[in-house]
Amino acid sequence: MSLTDAARYEEEIAELRRALNNSMRAEAKARARSEELVAAVYTAARDAAMAYGKPSAVRAAKRDRRQGRGEVALVHTTDWQLGKRSEGYSPDVCSARIMDFADKVGELTAIQRAARPVRDVTVMLGGDMIEGVTIFPSQAFEVSATLFDQVFMCARLIEDFVRRLLTEFETVTVFEEYGNHGRIGRRGELPAGDNLDRMAYRIAAERFADDARVTWHPSTSWYSMVTVGNYRALLVHGDEVKSFGGNVPAFGIMRKVNAWATGVVEPFTDAYLGHYHQVMTLSMANGGRVFVTGSPESHNEYAREFVAATGQPSQRLHFVDPEKGRVTSEHVVWL
Repeated sequence: MSLTDAARYEEEIAELRRALNNSMRAEAKARARSEELVAAVYTAARDAAMAYGKPSAVRAAKRDRRQGRGEVALVHTTDWQLGKRSEGYSPDVCSARIMDFADKVGELTAIQRAARPVRDVTVMLGGDMIEGVTIFPSQAFEVSATLFDQVFMCARLIEDFVRRLLTEFETVTVFEEYGNHGRIGRRGELPAGDNLDRMAYRIAAERFADDARVTWHPSTSWYSMVTVGNYRALLVHGDEVKSFGGNVPAFGIMRKVNAWATGVVEPFTDAYLGHYHQVMTLSMANGGRVFVTGSPESHNEYAREFVAATGQPSQRLHFVDPEKGRVTSEHVVWL
C-alpha cells in the first residue's frame, strides 16, 4: 500500500468514526427524549390518580362457610380501546359496559354458588385497554382523549372494576398483559415494554397496595402464565400472530399456540387471547383450548371496511376447578 493510499484509508476510517459517533449521539438524544416522555406520562397520570386521595374502604364480601375449596371465577377482560370515539362508542360507553360486565360476573357467580363455593376471582387484563394516538395515521381523528387522559381514565376504570369485584369475592388476583395499542410512537421506536397499558396497570395496582385481599402480578414479558391452583393458562394479547389479512387468522392462531405448547414457554393447558374483537374457541393438539375474547367496543369503522365484519360487545367469564386443573363452566358475557 502506497503512502497516498494509506493516508486515504486513514482519512476514511476517521470519517467513519465521526459518522458513527454522530449517529450514536443522535440515537442517545432520541432515546433520552423518549424515556423522558414515558416517565412524564406515567408521572403525570400517577399524580392525577393520587390526587383522588387514599381509596375508600371496600366492604368485604360475605364469607362462604361451606366446606370444600370449591371453584374460582376466571375473568378475561380485554381490548377496551378506552379513549376511542365512534358513532356508537366513547369512554362513557366503555365505562358503562365494563361496570355492567362486573355486575354480570356477580350475577353469574351467584348462580354457580348454588352448587359449590366460589370465594375467589382471578382477573386477566388482556391489553389494548387504551386506544393510543399513533397506532395508524388517521387515529388522531378517532380519539376523544390525549395519552395522559387515556392512561388516567383506564387506571380509574380498572380500579372501579376491581373494587366492584371485591364486594363479591373474598380475594381478587390480577394478571396482566399489554397490547399493541399501548405502544408509544411507531413500531420499533421504543422497547415493547414501554407501554401505556402497563402504566395504567401500575397506577391501578398501587391503589390496592395496602389491601391484602388483592394480589397483583405485573407483566414482565409478551406473555403471562396464569395459575389457578393446578390450572395453568397462557395469557397473550394476540398481536403475536402476524398472519392477518382481513380475517381472524384461526389457522395462524392454532399454529402459533400449538408451537408455544411444545416447550417454547412453560407448560399450560389453555390459552387466552384478545386483539381480534371476535369470540372464538379452538381446540389444541394437547387437549387444551384457545379462547379468543371479544371487546366492549362497538361500531369500528376500520373493521367494517377492511374486515367486513363487526364484533358484538362482549367479555369472558369462566369457572375453574383448581384441584382438577380445568375449566368447568364457560360464559361469553354480552354487553
